[in-house]
Amino acid sequence: MKAKNIRFFSPQENELQAEKNAKAKALPKGYISAAGKIVFPSAAIEELGIEPETTKFQVGTDGGKRKIKNLYLVPTEQQSAFSIVRTGRGYSLPLEVILSKGGIDYSNQKYVFTASIFQHEDSVGYALEIAPEQAIEKVPYTGKPRGRKSKASQQDTDQVSQ
Repeated sequence: MKAKNIRFFSPQENELQAEKNAKAKALPKGYISAAGKIVFPSAAIEELGIEPETTKFQVGTDGGKRKIKNLYLVPTEQQSAFSIVRTGRGYSLPLEVILSKGGIDYSNQKYVFTASIFQHEDSVGYALEIAPEQAIEKVPYTGKPRGRKSKASQQDTDQVSQ
């Protein structure tokens, strides 16, 4: 008699698999103030794992580019580095001159950024992708007109009814 090739199952194969289509967590966001400061909300600082009182950063951008699209913050121990300052409910990094030289007109337009983590020479850095804020377009109202009727339209309806 010939030996049968039998495949045996494990108890883990009998369990239902959870769907892997769960939404990915959104990247932390912030904005550039009208005074030229990179503003991090407290939630973004906490999510990125930054110690604002003790951490100093080297600030950089893509080499060979005239306009700033990405800012890179790399933690460093140097005393001549940039430090984060507490402002209101969040924290900010004052970079007025660097941003204006990089072609970001923060005084006339609002800019936002999304922060992500990257590896730089055996340390963790933060990449800020800067983009102008998109204004939400208001949809025109198409419903029933409300309020008092204007005198002109009221006179038109009076003439029609006579």
